[in-house]
Amino acid sequence: MKKDPGTLTIVPTPIGNLEDMSFRAIRVLQSVDCILAEDTRLTGILCHRYEIRTRRVSFNEHNSATKIPWICDQLKAGTDFALVSDAGCPGISDPGGPLISQVIAESLPMEVLPGPSSVITALAGCGFSTNRFLFEGFLPRKGKERSALLQALKTEERTCILFESPIRLSATLGDLARTTDPDRRVVVARELTKIHESWHRGRLSELAHFFEHTPPRGEIVIILEGAIKLKPDLHSTAVAEQITASLSQGVGVKETSRLIAAQTGLPANEIYRLALQLKQRP
Repeated sequence: MKKDPGTLTIVPTPIGNLEDMSFRAIRVLQSVDCILAEDTRLTGILCHRYEIRTRRVSFNEHNSATKIPWICDQLKAGTDFALVSDAGCPGISDPGGPLISQVIAESLPMEVLPGPSSVITALAGCGFSTNRFLFEGFLPRKGKERSALLQALKTEERTCILFESPIRLSATLGDLARTTDPDRRVVVARELTKIHESWHRGRLSELAHFFEHTPPRGEIVIILEGAIKLKPDLHSTAVAEQITASLSQGVGVKETSRLIAAQTGLPANEIYRLALQLKQRP
């Protein structure tokens, strides 16, 4: 009789405070056949705290390419695995992503547990809009990719969450200040859920200067407030040029008003009146 395939369970672990483990997460780690751990020694501390005696196997960026086929074969044979990272949710900025993708590709059973996340913890405490947000992880360290991403953040209206190392924090805040707006509000959350947790709130230029002279330690999350979208002035030269360019291409006044209203957010009836005035000029 063929045995049913095993299940890969994604188990978030505390980002600092070991008391943030859920009852369900503990039960899963106690009941699976094997725990896939980014660092078996760190996971061992957690297991010791909760009397979890399940076998642990190393699974990290250095061995994932060779381990993934083996794990999938074991799942097909009926082995149940739990995947954990050093902290937080596996698959987010860690080596778990390729394994999760392969398990899905091979239609093998998988469960995902809710749990600790530095991204959501920082977002919840930032005080900015949380209706829409963007997670960028670690910025590229240099080159065109970094410049392009910084430029994109200049007009990004969603709250943006970034990871950064302590040694590059001041430089990154400085780059953001120069590229976007030095007065843009930002929060730097450090060592979340740990003994020395701290939240620094201010303007980009202020915190760049502060951390340049007060080098931080520990895990860092940057939360950047979304850019404020400024509605164009109806009587600005730019709006008038848009209307004139549209009319010169043979687009009617009504259609011009509709198109520019959609682009600018300005009232279509006001654009219509302005378009009539501009059309009548010699």
